[in-house]
Amino acid sequence: MSQDREQRKARAVVAEDEPLHRMQTADLLDEAGFEVIEVSNAADALVHLERQRIDLLFTDVRMPGRMDGLMLAHEVDRRWPHVRIVVCSGVKGLDRGALPSRAVFFDKPYQPAQVTAEVIPVSDPTAARP
Repeated sequence: MSQDREQRKARAVVAEDEPLHRMQTADLLDEAGFEVIEVSNAADALVHLERQRIDLLFTDVRMPGRMDGLMLAHEVDRRWPHVRIVVCSGVKGLDRGALPSRAVFFDKPYQPAQVTAEVIPVSDPTAARP
């Protein structure tokens, strides 16, 4: 493996249609060591996943377009099994059984420390992968 590949920052896609929430999450992931790509819908998230190696998907459930965050999470789970998936939502009563089995869920508003604890192993190349 090349040294460049070993030194590469982990890359995260934040799919969130609310600009303030997207920026806050992007800042949190940036501070956790990720290179962050911000998108406002699932279609744009898929474009990035298809074009480059992504290590983490952080998605809201409700987004505009034909694909919501749950559908996006399942598509990523099916096509890119190496990608860690974090789903968040402010929707009360969300059936967590609808999530892919390896996805992590956080209610909005989530605690930044909880998210950081969940994603740091992904951003740190020396940490064990789940």
